[in-house]
Amino acid sequence: MTWSHLPPMAMIRAFAAFADKRNIAEAGTALNVSHAAISQQMRALEVHLGVRLFDRSGRRLRLTPDGEALAREVLAGFEAMAQAFAALTDREAQRPLEVTTTPAFASGWLMPRLARFRALHPAIDIRLDPSAEIRPLAAGGTDIALRYGDGHWPGLQATHLVTSPIVVVAAPSLVADAQFAHPSDLSALPWLQELGTNEVSDWLAQHGVARAAGSGLTTLPGHLMLEAARQGQGIATYAKIFVADDIAAGRLRLLFEDSAVKGYHAVVRPGVLRPPLKAFLAWIQKEAVKT
Repeated sequence: MTWSHLPPMAMIRAFAAFADKRNIAEAGTALNVSHAAISQQMRALEVHLGVRLFDRSGRRLRLTPDGEALAREVLAGFEAMAQAFAALTDREAQRPLEVTTTPAFASGWLMPRLARFRALHPAIDIRLDPSAEIRPLAAGGTDIALRYGDGHWPGLQATHLVTSPIVVVAAPSLVADAQFAHPSDLSALPWLQELGTNEVSDWLAQHGVARAAGSGLTTLPGHLMLEAARQGQGIATYAKIFVADDIAAGRLRLLFEDSAVKGYHAVVRPGVLRPPLKAFLAWIQKEAVKT
């Protein structure tokens, strides 16, 4: 690296703070300097580089396309440094491990196994966030996400855990022995959807189906969906691993199964892993192999 080619650090920090906050005053607060000092450093950076980084034509200061491209790289660099420094501090090592996943995966897969992790690592505190909302992974915040998909999340590192297709199921009390040749045959029936998602409408849209007026959609937390489906309150979409036992026992009927097979992945930020996260990732990979 040619260090002399880099702009002064004060310019880089001011630019990064603005790129993060998108507001000069908030950037100044973040760096504990005045907003005038931030503005001065950002203008100096443009002069130093000979490139226009900011669009000042509107009421709000914005980044130009060149500024956006530079911001992505600079913020990624600071994020990597923050992770490396945090990994070396006792405070970060002792911070509870923050895990986010869907309520269905938390109750149907993770919780039955989590006691084994606690037995292996009793000193590691865990904070589990079962939410359908996708939480951002950030230094000092959420450490790991257990997500369903194809494994491609730009800028993040994903490790495959469990493969499972999406299935559509319903209780015999709701659908009896009726045969359904096409997803459109289900449009007039009531549906169940996990709170915070659009899984039902997304699945129907993928198959060119619209719900019939008055069919009814009940939105509820993911950990309540399975019981509602068993009671015949509506049709549900699920990863097959969570309802396989119910299907085998006859509590639910398998109506449709997607051919596109995706699965759950352990998703982390690239870079240095702090010790609790490293231990959890190694453990959950071993548990997945047993599944």
